[in-house]
Amino acid sequence: MSRRRIRRGGEDASISFLDIICCGFGAIVLLLVIVKPNQLVVIEESPIVSDGQVRVLQERIFEIRGQVTYLEKELNAKHEQLGTDKRRVAILRSELDLLNSAMASVDDDGADDATEALDLQIAIQSLSREMKRLLQGRKSQNDYIGGIPVDSEYIIFIIDTSGSMLSGAWNRMMREVLNTLKIYPKVKGIQILNDQGQYMFTRFAGDWMPDSPARRRMILEKLQNWNAYSNSSPVEGITAAIRRFYSKDKKISLYIMGDDYQGRSVKRVLDIVKDLNETNKRGETLVRIHAIGFPNLFRGAGQSPAPSAVRYASLMRALAEQNNGTFVGVNNVR
Repeated sequence: MSRRRIRRGGEDASISFLDIICCGFGAIVLLLVIVKPNQLVVIEESPIVSDGQVRVLQERIFEIRGQVTYLEKELNAKHEQLGTDKRRVAILRSELDLLNSAMASVDDDGADDATEALDLQIAIQSLSREMKRLLQGRKSQNDYIGGIPVDSEYIIFIIDTSGSMLSGAWNRMMREVLNTLKIYPKVKGIQILNDQGQYMFTRFAGDWMPDSPARRRMILEKLQNWNAYSNSSPVEGITAAIRRFYSKDKKISLYIMGDDYQGRSVKRVLDIVKDLNETNKRGETLVRIHAIGFPNLFRGAGQSPAPSAVRYASLMRALAEQNNGTFVGVNNVR
């Protein structure tokens, strides 16, 4: 009897313990049900809280990439300019050596030709200044020697073959052609036309003549006896040269040599040449036009010059200014 009572009391204790555990789990479940599910604890906030900020950052990345591309292009352009300047310095050094040799030759001959000696001295000084500027890294607007830009790779002479030039200034004109060729020790192409657009060497009509010492001697020899028809108007020669040889990838200079202009309108010629001779992004014409005037038709002191000579000077001065060139008036024909 006593053993049954002891066993029954142990079973009651175990059941009571299970009841307590079940009640505890039930209380926890009840709490979970009662608490609102949207009350969450924020452990860490994200630094990007909206799609708008993502777009702003993406746009900023694109902007930075664009700036990097632009700066890379600028850097490449600077490197190319540096290479161009170095090549220019090398060319100028070669020209300076040639001019120094020519100057020494003039000195050895007793400096009979004072004008040539002065021109050489001016060229040497200008070359020295230009080399100094390039080596210092400065950029100038013009590259001049004796007042004439000499950055062209191709040169064309347009020569007035009228009677007044042949009889009055032909020898001086030949010296000016020689002096101009000396300024350009080496070019990629040469052409000689008269003011009517007729070629001195017909077999090279419409094509560039290759430059060489032999070719230059032939030009000077041919000039001595060249006698082609002329109406004392360089307009035909200028337009023919630009139409045939104009090219965006070539640096070309025209040298016009004459003494008068028989045409009536200076403005008409300027307008025609302006339409033919295009300009680049910097506003520079792609063909430079230089002119040299000879005073054949200028009368003595106190007398008015011939009207055609005045028109020529006015036309050449305006034409050179409009086409990035220089007009030089020769004081005498001797």
